[in-house]
Amino acid sequence: MTMNRSKKQEFAIVDIETTGGNAKSSRITEIAIVIHDGNRVLHRWETLVNPGVEIPNSIFALTGIDNEMVADAPLFEDVAPEIYALLKDRVFVAHNVNFDYSFIRFQLQEAGIDWSSIKLCTVRYARKIKPGLLSYSLGRLCDYLDIPIENRHRAGGDADATAILFAYLRALDTTQVFQEMIKHKAIDQRFPPHLDRKEFEQLPDTAGVYYFHDRNGKVIYVGKAVNIKKRVLSHFTGNNIQAQRQNFLKEIYHISYESCGTELMSLLLECTEIKRLWPKYNRALKRYEPKFGLFCYEDQNGYLHLAIGKMNRIQDCIQLFQREYDAIQLLQSFMKEGEISAQFCHFGTASLAAKSVSRADFPDKALHNTRVERCIDEWLKQRPSYVFIDKGRSIEEKSCIVIENGRFYGMGYIDLYGQYADLADIRTQVKVYPSNHYMMELVRQMAERYPNKVHFLTQNPAGLIAAEPDTDYDKIATDKLFQ
Repeated sequence: MTMNRSKKQEFAIVDIETTGGNAKSSRITEIAIVIHDGNRVLHRWETLVNPGVEIPNSIFALTGIDNEMVADAPLFEDVAPEIYALLKDRVFVAHNVNFDYSFIRFQLQEAGIDWSSIKLCTVRYARKIKPGLLSYSLGRLCDYLDIPIENRHRAGGDADATAILFAYLRALDTTQVFQEMIKHKAIDQRFPPHLDRKEFEQLPDTAGVYYFHDRNGKVIYVGKAVNIKKRVLSHFTGNNIQAQRQNFLKEIYHISYESCGTELMSLLLECTEIKRLWPKYNRALKRYEPKFGLFCYEDQNGYLHLAIGKMNRIQDCIQLFQREYDAIQLLQSFMKEGEISAQFCHFGTASLAAKSVSRADFPDKALHNTRVERCIDEWLKQRPSYVFIDKGRSIEEKSCIVIENGRFYGMGYIDLYGQYADLADIRTQVKVYPSNHYMMELVRQMAERYPNKVHFLTQNPAGLIAAEPDTDYDKIATDKLFQ
């Protein structure tokens, strides 16, 4: 939208009442518009609106608007042309502006009217002009500032109070904060109402993990990014009217971050942090997809058993499998090559275990346990141990991911000029994290894609063998790390 600058700048201060929390599934029940020139009220208009749907009891309890009150009110499409005329070429002002704006824009579009506007949020404006208050809700602000407010949670009463608040803030605005906020593409128009822009400005343009916190500091979302600042801003763009996104934005009060150096380090940290914090608005990585594992356990008589079963979040196992079939194949090879008695092998849902036998047919315990342990040890020795070395957060360090016996051990950052003789030296420099199949798949794929960054553990005294680096800079780093 291009505002008509030929006439004096005017503002449409708006408040609405609705049947619910998001524009797509809820409807407007009341709307009030106060036309303002920045100093005084020029015109005032309000009406009830028949939403065409039942008003929930919870909304009636909050607003006092019931189905009977709106039965004879106009439908939104009947008053849409008048609403559009009042909003056209004016700055759209509201308390938590994106809520009111999303409803009105959506229902105007349904009525066949294409409209958009420059927006100003009085929550964000108040945060800039009167920082440090405990709450910026309309009711609390009016209490703090002695602004009269009548008919709370009705469109007319809240719009009148917002108009007084707006004029009050304008009078205190000696540094032209307002003019910056209403620039057509100002970032403030897109920000969550409770987020301090200073926290956004301090975000880096580097790879890492970012955290959204609620008003109590609890993490409600964890994300990874190649460019943290750019990715965070993308959460606030667009006009998504889904309830989940609207609620998500309203709950964001703070942002923190951790730089990671590479996208892979960011992905791995994101995964571990989601598992650790279990944030409210993360979905994909919280879903636990059961995988099959091969387990070893000791019974009451001291015999070791091998069993296939589904993994859960707290179990550890010898090997993790995508398919039960692959687990069965490994267990059958253990039985054949290790000469392990079938009564101590359990195939889970496949029900391939041998029939039970009497205690008299049990093998010698020590010999049996030795065979089981030997099978496990030989299998584990076949799984690779290596470190994946890549760029760090600065030129003085490298990122390091340690894989031990085919399992994710940990990750961290090591000194570019440090000397590390073997894997034990590297292990002391990284933080240990729980391994899971998703993380191992990420590392495995990157190791296959960039074999020059993989350094395998061998039996020679040097400990780590460096593949040929692909750049002069990497060669310097490799020579220092593995000399």
